[in-house]
Amino acid sequence: MSLKRKRQEIDAFIKSFQNKRERTIVIVDYGNVEKWKNSLKWQVDIMKLAQLIKKLADGSVALRRFYYGEDFGPKESSAMLSEWSRSVFARALMNRFYIVKKRVKYIFDSKNQGNYKKKCDMDVEMTVDLIRLKDKYENIVLFSGDGDLMYAIDYIVSNFGKKCYVFAARNHIGREVVDEVRKNIVEKLLYVEDFEYRLKRDRYFYKYKF
Repeated sequence: MSLKRKRQEIDAFIKSFQNKRERTIVIVDYGNVEKWKNSLKWQVDIMKLAQLIKKLADGSVALRRFYYGEDFGPKESSAMLSEWSRSVFARALMNRFYIVKKRVKYIFDSKNQGNYKKKCDMDVEMTVDLIRLKDKYENIVLFSGDGDLMYAIDYIVSNFGKKCYVFAARNHIGREVVDEVRKNIVEKLLYVEDFEYRLKRDRYFYKYKF
């Protein structure tokens, strides 16, 4: 498909939300989004992500939800947030996301560099919020290719008549997501590679620290 045709389809998709933006919830699993750079070879910019999302969901700020772990390092007594975590939360707040966060766990693992691996799954938090806020939205836009949330999505779509749209990188899509697309539980699967012109971080923009 030509680049022009792809962008026409993207414009049509965005335009289709024109009359339903106030009844759309966006779930950004930023821990998953952050990993996309490994295959994309470019990084999703939080400001540009917010600009795209505003075209899809323009209701309450509470419906534009940003989930990410607070990294205080491996010492449980540490109260010093890492510089990267501070910058991520500052940019998310500046771009009017509703932030949901919890502390990153460091689990001992002798096979990993530094003898630790990080863990901060937020599927439970996202599931609870989707169910708790179900009367406030009709459409779900999910930025995550993680299949773990699909059980909850299947339940919500099947029982409450919601529609779900998933954004993911092609090499970061769980089998469960593909299964839900085939079952028509996920209305549409969109590939972020096609949105590079809207989402790619400008390396010259962030020259300062938060």
